[in-house]
Amino acid sequence: MKYMEITIEEVFEAYYECRKTKRYSSGALEFEVNLEQNLIELFNQLKNRTWTPGKSTCFMVEKPVRREIFAAPFRDRIVHHILIRRLNSTFEKYFIFDSYACRKCKGTHAAIKRVEHFLKSQTNNGNSKTYVLKLDIKGFFMNIPKSLLWQKLSDFIDKNYKSDTNDFEKYLSKEIIFNEPTKNCMIRSPFSEWNFLPKDKSLFTTKEGCGLPIGNLTSQVFANFFLSEYDHFIKHTLKVKCYVRYVDDCVFVHKDKEFLKYIIKQSRIFLQKKLQVNLHPKKIYLQNAFNGVEFLGTFIKPNYTVCSHRVKNNFVESLKFYSELANNHKLSEEEKQNCLASVNSYLGIMGHYKTFKFRKKQITLYFEKYIKKYFDINVNCKKIIKKT
Repeated sequence: MKYMEITIEEVFEAYYECRKTKRYSSGALEFEVNLEQNLIELFNQLKNRTWTPGKSTCFMVEKPVRREIFAAPFRDRIVHHILIRRLNSTFEKYFIFDSYACRKCKGTHAAIKRVEHFLKSQTNNGNSKTYVLKLDIKGFFMNIPKSLLWQKLSDFIDKNYKSDTNDFEKYLSKEIIFNEPTKNCMIRSPFSEWNFLPKDKSLFTTKEGCGLPIGNLTSQVFANFFLSEYDHFIKHTLKVKCYVRYVDDCVFVHKDKEFLKYIIKQSRIFLQKKLQVNLHPKKIYLQNAFNGVEFLGTFIKPNYTVCSHRVKNNFVESLKFYSELANNHKLSEEEKQNCLASVNSYLGIMGHYKTFKFRKKQITLYFEKYIKKYFDINVNCKKIIKKT
């Protein structure tokens, strides 16, 4: 597709795409009060290149792990969609098959199935000795060097993005990458929450010139792009066939344990030298494949996969939280939407594994009494649906 610099139709399309998952958020509802005026104003800012990122909202989440989230204002999310819609097809040509997250048909379940396939095939369905290696990067999002990311992305756009509007995409990318969301942000969680967060997990304490905010579409896609150079090194230089990456969780399956040790060494050198990030020294897992590997909320062995205790516990905590909330007051549309997203994310993972009795029991305990008036649940307990 050959893009003009920007059209009002493109802004409207990005808005409708953006609101699919944020329909009842306070930011989306506020934006809709003067919808046409706000979209026209945003269009003019983009056309005149006067758009700059707005004030983020910062808060802490504890599930699935403790994380600091910076949520961009709704108008900025529209811009993120405009940019990624334009660059995505070019990124897809560059990404390897086995990198996952924020890609069509490349979610958590697809990544899990791929690791399952590699373990089964390399062990000959559990009959042959094989090893599994798992690596991740220390404080990945917080330690991405902005200047290096921008340099690589700018060069990539110039070389691969076939459009007359390269400067426009580069303008948006540069504004987003070098934005400092910690400045003048709205903090929604108590300051004490940061006492339990390691310094390399927060933009407030990361190294100067480093870090992308977790919570933005552009951060996820740019992070994937940033690590794709490592993917190509693994696949094309080291010639590793059985390799899967989901964000910065990397899994390798190979019959030779010494070769996997070699991968650790070469990965450490490459990541430090080329991308200025480091392997997490306490999260290097190298085991016989028969011992299994924990990956994206599951525990995978050559012959079976089970849902992790962490996912089950988080599911129960989510049901408890929204049950208590519904007992205390009538849920707002935003709270209902958050409940829907949270509960269904866990049901979606557990629904692939033998967890029906567990799901049914927890639904009976927490769902029936208070939450049921807002939602229906299908007979397999795999999904809740908001009542109209």
